Amino acid sequence: MQRKPISLIGAFLGLGLIGIAGQQKMQENRKPPTQDSSHPPMRGNTSYAPVAQTEPFASVMARMKKAKPAILARHRKLLEERYDLSDHSDTEVRMSRGKKIQTGVRVKLPQGVTWEDLASMRPEEIKAKDLWPKGFYPLPHPNHDEGGMLFPQHHIDEIKKQTGRDLTRFDLDYVTPRHFLPEFPPPIYLTTRPDLGDVSKGKLVTTDNYFELFSGILNPKQLEGLRLLVTPFPQQQFNATHDRRSVRPSLGVSCFDCHANGHTNAATHLVGDIRPQAYRHGLDTPTLRGVNIQRLFGSQRALKTVEDFAQFEQRAAYFDGDPVIATKKGVNILERGSQVHFMGEFQAILDFPPAPKLSWDGKLDPEKASPAELRGQAIFFGKGKCSTCHKAPYYTDNLMHNLKAERFFKPRMINGRYASADGPIKTFPLRGIKDSPPYLHDGRLLTLEDTVEFFNLILGTKLSAQEKKDLTEFLRCL
Repeated sequence: MQRKPISLIGAFLGLGLIGIAGQQKMQENRKPPTQDSSHPPMRGNTSYAPVAQTEPFASVMARMKKAKPAILARHRKLLEERYDLSDHSDTEVRMSRGKKIQTGVRVKLPQGVTWEDLASMRPEEIKAKDLWPKGFYPLPHPNHDEGGMLFPQHHIDEIKKQTGRDLTRFDLDYVTPRHFLPEFPPPIYLTTRPDLGDVSKGKLVTTDNYFELFSGILNPKQLEGLRLLVTPFPQQQFNATHDRRSVRPSLGVSCFDCHANGHTNAATHLVGDIRPQAYRHGLDTPTLRGVNIQRLFGSQRALKTVEDFAQFEQRAAYFDGDPVIATKKGVNILERGSQVHFMGEFQAILDFPPAPKLSWDGKLDPEKASPAELRGQAIFFGKGKCSTCHKAPYYTDNLMHNLKAERFFKPRMINGRYASADGPIKTFPLRGIKDSPPYLHDGRLLTLEDTVEFFNLILGTKLSAQEKKDLTEFLRCL
């Protein structure tokens, strides 16, 4: 079960946020082919965005506002073609603060086939017959040509209410229905004070309340690190220049604008380290819970500590991997010996949510677990092959694995995204997984049931319907 890889300080571990600078010249240079093109160019005209604004800001905004309804309609149509988007929640299982989790397989099958039919076929046969479910293809950014950080509306509303800062993009809205997203605001658990439970007290932590909530709980270094994590800094779409996607000049975004309360609000963006634009992967923000036990960071996992990621995030990911644009828009250079260290020290104490059915070794306590959950655990560590990558107690091996999903389908253009190979994917921890939908690195899997079906095909495990159900029951315990 591969957990979504991704970002951190603006969208952890992978954040390739940001898209094209939105000027006509840049769009000409980097815009991928139209939907009818089956193969994008192998390389773009340039890796660089123009520095000087050539189109008046008012003209850019008017043009993008006009295009917005069609862009959103196209993405909604894609989601509806791929998934059952209705609200079907579990009657008993809840996220840590009580939000109902969505249940059932939501990926739609090609007409005339069943999951059992697909599981009986070889990858080459599925590919030749074009039977790979649409919901298993890479998921494009809502506007893949443009890209950039995009926040759920409920997060935008709360930030504006508390601080007056507006994270609304005039060119794009968040489309995925809220019932498929993590609970908001999420709770915060600390490794240093497990006795306190949720220290957020049901509030979204911002510059307005971080001191009130955490003074007396954190040491001064950690408190300063938290302040920096909720402080907005200039970013590609949100800055004070004319090349922005907010109506008014913006202070920027904070790390916790994606990693709400050190968890995730499912903000989306694009990786910054792939060109041309059509080949860039979409990113679903991962949780920062348990980041202290992780050892690989950045979308290509080139950074080895969370401090490395914090230091370089704003110079690269915040500005699309373009240091010239970063300088233009106001990059904030963090000082390693204090600021970066303080931020890392706070992140290192963000704990996983309580899992009352797990023992000290991360496995189920037989006296607390149900028969179905125990059967699911046996499948996880046996026939399901899940533990090949996701090892107890944190359910990660801190490595990269290439699933080679392209075995099952022919590459194709999907709304500006060239759906081809994903390449190596980081093994994210599965602890607390029920709190972190949607799943996989780009959020293409809406439920745990979808994830089980995906890996049943990818790994060729041929699980029965009952085995899939039991495995899902076990995952909900983690």
